[in-house]
Amino acid sequence: MHRRHLLETSAGFIITALVSRQPVAADVAELCQPQDPLMTLMEGNRRFAKAWRRAADNPATNLGQELQSKRCFNTPQALINEQHPWATLLTCADARVSPDWIFDTTPGELFVIRSAGNTAFDEAIASIEYSISALGCPLVMVMGHSNCGAVATAMSNDVLTPSLERLVTPIRNQIAGSGDLTSAIRSNAFETAATLKKCSALISEAEINGKITLLASCFDLASGAVTLI
Repeated sequence: MHRRHLLETSAGFIITALVSRQPVAADVAELCQPQDPLMTLMEGNRRFAKAWRRAADNPATNLGQELQSKRCFNTPQALINEQHPWATLLTCADARVSPDWIFDTTPGELFVIRSAGNTAFDEAIASIEYSISALGCPLVMVMGHSNCGAVATAMSNDVLTPSLERLVTPIRNQIAGSGDLTSAIRSNAFETAATLKKCSALISEAEINGKITLLASCFDLASGAVTLI
C-alpha cells in the first residue's frame, strides 16, 4: 500500500477521536503551556531577532546569554515520560534555521519536522498528524527561510541525483511562476501548508473544527525576524 494512501486511510479512523478530543489527561501544570501559542511564538522570535541584530553589530555578543534568561523551562522530571508541545514546526533542514533558537523556546515546547525545502513529504504529514491527534498540539506552522538552497536548486537546471530530483520536484511544482528566489521561497512555504490540508483529512478537519491553527511563515536570516505569510 502506498504510504500516502496509508496516511489517508489511517486518518479516517482517528478523525472522530480528534474532533471530540478532550484536553490531555496528564497534569500539565508543571509544563510550559502558553495561553496563546501563536502570540508566544512570535514574541519569542522578536526576542531572538533583537538579540540576533545585536550580535550582528557586536560579534562579541553571546546569544546564549542574551536569550532564554527569563524563559519558562520544563524540568527533566516533567519530560522523562511525556511531552506536551504547543507548536508544531515543519521547516528546512538548513543548519542556520533552528526553530528552538528562532522562537526562543526550550526543550519540550516545539514539535519539529525538518527536511531540505520544508515540503509536505509523507513522513512529515504523518508526524504532524501524530502531533495533533496524539499530543493535542494546537498550532502548526510551515516555515521557509531566506536564501534557501533547496528552493534555489529547484529553480536551477543543474543535473541532480535521483534522490535530490525527488526532493525538489514538489518544490518546483509549488513555485511555478515565481520570478525570483524570495517570492519562490514564500510560495513554497504557503503551498506546503495548503498541501498539508489537501493530503491529510485529519489536518483539514482539525483546522475546520478549530482544533488547530495552520499557517505559513518565512524566516529572514539577515534580520532574524519571522514573517507570517
